[in-house]
Amino acid sequence: MNRDAVTSIANAIEEMKPEFSELSDRIWDFAELKFEERRSSDMLAKALEKNGFAVRRGVAGMDTAFIGEFGSGKPVIALLGEFDALAGMSQAADVAEPKPIVSGATGHGCGHNLLGVGSLMAAIALARHMKDNNLAGTVRYYGCPGEEGGSGKTFMVRAGLFDDVDTALTWHPAPFNGVRSTNNLAVLEYFYRFKGLAAHASNAAHLGRSALDAVELMNVGVNFLREHMPQDCRVHYAITDTGGRAANVVQAQAEVVYLVRAPEMSQALDLAKRVDKVARGAAMMTETDVEIVFDTASTNLLPNITLETAMHDNMVALGPIAFDETDLAFAKSIQDTFTDEAIRSSIRLYQIKGDVFSNAKVDGSTPLHLGLRDFEGSSHFRAGSTDVGDVSWVTPTAQCWTPTWAIGTNPHTWQVVAQGKSAGAHKAMAHAAKTLAATGLSLMTSPELLEAAKAEWTEKTDGRKYVCPIPDNVMPATHSSV
Repeated sequence: MNRDAVTSIANAIEEMKPEFSELSDRIWDFAELKFEERRSSDMLAKALEKNGFAVRRGVAGMDTAFIGEFGSGKPVIALLGEFDALAGMSQAADVAEPKPIVSGATGHGCGHNLLGVGSLMAAIALARHMKDNNLAGTVRYYGCPGEEGGSGKTFMVRAGLFDDVDTALTWHPAPFNGVRSTNNLAVLEYFYRFKGLAAHASNAAHLGRSALDAVELMNVGVNFLREHMPQDCRVHYAITDTGGRAANVVQAQAEVVYLVRAPEMSQALDLAKRVDKVARGAAMMTETDVEIVFDTASTNLLPNITLETAMHDNMVALGPIAFDETDLAFAKSIQDTFTDEAIRSSIRLYQIKGDVFSNAKVDGSTPLHLGLRDFEGSSHFRAGSTDVGDVSWVTPTAQCWTPTWAIGTNPHTWQVVAQGKSAGAHKAMAHAAKTLAATGLSLMTSPELLEAAKAEWTEKTDGRKYVCPIPDNVMPATHSSV
């Protein structure tokens, strides 16, 4: 690691921060849902073009997907950006109480306004450093839409857009600072659409065949299935169509969406077949028909300790984030909305045990993580899913987290949205950008590091070829759950 180069990149990103914090805030304002992120995508792509990147738009059959490229030749370093929001997450910024701007409207409940811009800053800073120092190689920014229930990266992988990439780097907003090596779950999403016969529920109920009954019976059957599936698997559902609001009608149609998760994609596919059988059984019991519609999927994450160690080393070199009293005061006001158990749960979830800079245990008494999480050099289980997993099966991939949120904050909550424009979040976003750019530089200037990361990836894949879980005839959809 060249500490002078890391310092130079960090200083450059610090100078960029005001401009790109404003860009992040604009994307927060747009709060566009998956595959509809037209203004967000356009602003990010234009920022790349302004900084000398060649941009390809509308890649992999998605209008809002794009790739920006700078430089030429090897190595090819990919930086992944996201920018989609969540439905029903409208919330005012910089307030510590639930306060929707528009009831039921969208909001950035996972911090992707910060994520996309942080990776963008890293790509631009690395490109400038390459140009100033005549470094060979290619830096690419991948504008990845639809992470929330859309698996945009999976479609990009399926299209071969990562085939020549040497490594991929990304980050995510969080309540902590550091690298955490995780084995995320594979996930499959299906819609189960039941069709029956309508009838008057009082005068002629015997003539009806209730699709809603079928949905309810399916849900009961899957609940019994939970006892007989592997412990690390997860199954979730939401009823998306009850067949109407009238109680005196036998509902002729109803729909439920299911997410099936497992440590390996092969396990998820096997479990999904069992869920399908439950659905068909429910249809048989109610004399209805069921249509099973595949929607999307993401493969389990393949961690790379070599890359994660390099990323951690760069975070050590960068030092702690310079939060001030104003940042801490706002974070404390947010943290006051959590129970003590929620704070303890957040610390357990993110495995915050030790601190590199102070060696003090993080216990939530400080509302923001002021240090750097110890990196244990091994992976552990995490029950969430991400389409970063598909990228990790075709190229060595690593990610970090930075404390854009108060300790205790859980993703997909109003508290995330409320913190999305804060000065502290902007500082953490810039810190992530510095980490990604410095790690990209490490890979560009150290062939040994790159080869070690590839060797670990080869060992972990163990000859297993990536098989995209999304069939070729399935295209990105905007109707699935978010």
